[in-house]
Amino acid sequence: MELLEIMNEYRIKNFVFSSSAAVYGEPEKIPIPEEHPCVPTNPYGETKWIFEEVLQAFHEDGKLNYASLRYFNAAGADPEGELGEDHSPETHLIPIVLRAALNGDAVPIYGTDYSTPDGTCIRDYIHVTDLAQAHILALDRLERAEISGIYNLGNGNGYSVKEVIEMARKVTGRKIPVVESPRRPGDPARLVASSEKIRKELGWVPKYPDLETIVETAWRWYRNHPNGYGD
Repeated sequence: MELLEIMNEYRIKNFVFSSSAAVYGEPEKIPIPEEHPCVPTNPYGETKWIFEEVLQAFHEDGKLNYASLRYFNAAGADPEGELGEDHSPETHLIPIVLRAALNGDAVPIYGTDYSTPDGTCIRDYIHVTDLAQAHILALDRLERAEISGIYNLGNGNGYSVKEVIEMARKVTGRKIPVVESPRRPGDPARLVASSEKIRKELGWVPKYPDLETIVETAWRWYRNHPNGYGD
């Protein structure tokens, strides 16, 4: 709130917000459209939803225009191999799987009894390069048209945890052991985006939509940076 008030004071009118698919909670419809009800099932999604409501209130007061980009699962790495994910602790599936491919650790699978074909959670993965391009398009739209909007950022294709692990085995040529664990609270069974709105209104076209390319670019970075940015 304080940030937005300062923006208003200095007449900064445009705001691009990194939101999340977590605002939807357990979806009633797949793929998920932007008008789907928001019923977050975890604190992360709740905070994103609250801030979207704050942005809308500021917009209605004429204080700013905004684009809220609801990320699904951002993944992959710079195709040139210069930039990649290096979190500590790591919580994202693809980096966890690829680190396991490097060091031989087992990958935990949290829940194998979901109502999905193989019993594991299904997610929509979007390459970070495509995500970055969406930000540029959103800012350009705000500067040209001053029209606020909410947009999903996903490819519209869902892959299960087991499918991601199997793709990583294919890309890396390594076995990658797994260990099955209980579900984590707040994990929806399926999160798959409808990206029709951002394609139509902003002209967004993903360059790296397939899972194999997403995993390949991430694997290239991890092979060159086995210890992260500090190596």
